[in-house]
Amino acid sequence: MLVAIDTATRMASIALYDQDNGRVLGEESWNCSDRHTVEMMPRLVRMIEQQSVAPSTLDGAVVSLGPGSFTGLRAGLGVAKGLVLAHGLPLVGVPTLEVVARPHTLQPLPIWAVCQAGRGRICAAHYVRRRGRWLRQGNYYLTTWQELCAEVERPAFLCGEIDARDADLIREQLGPDVTIATPAASLRRAAYLAEMGWERLSQGESDNPATLTPIYLQQPKIDE
Repeated sequence: MLVAIDTATRMASIALYDQDNGRVLGEESWNCSDRHTVEMMPRLVRMIEQQSVAPSTLDGAVVSLGPGSFTGLRAGLGVAKGLVLAHGLPLVGVPTLEVVARPHTLQPLPIWAVCQAGRGRICAAHYVRRRGRWLRQGNYYLTTWQELCAEVERPAFLCGEIDARDADLIREQLGPDVTIATPAASLRRAAYLAEMGWERLSQGESDNPATLTPIYLQQPKIDE
């Protein structure tokens, strides 16, 4: 049984994943604004109690590493580290934009995965399929929609935190050769995060809780 925690942006998600039986036992995604610390723990405790799971019987925790909000990433990683250190569990960190891209890897187009960074900025990553594997091309971007549109080669598939105004701008700049995932299909779900973490854990891999750090694309500021 795995706990997955994603508080990388104002859209948060948690999940309880039963890898032995191939089931998602519980999942919740919500807009928490900047109340990650206050809202996450009661929801996580309720989910674990509803399934009558003792934290000591968990097989590990998976956490979203960013890029994203400094405050949100710090909250999620802090809870995940506290859980694994208290109960002697393995920990796996997964980049946030890989979680965004994960549901769309069966479609053939190159993927641009996006999450909001605040102050009119976005975080983005470009993924392409090479020899049957999806690989990130280049570094993570901290940019704006206007600048990103100048980088995107068509055709392409865009997914993630894209609101209606952003979608209109993308279509205006890039035309019909770009496919934009619907809001429901773009929701960043902790169940996907759990699956990605289990893939590493099942191969005997994990991260060191003492040294695992978030992915920041700029020097963080406490008031973000």
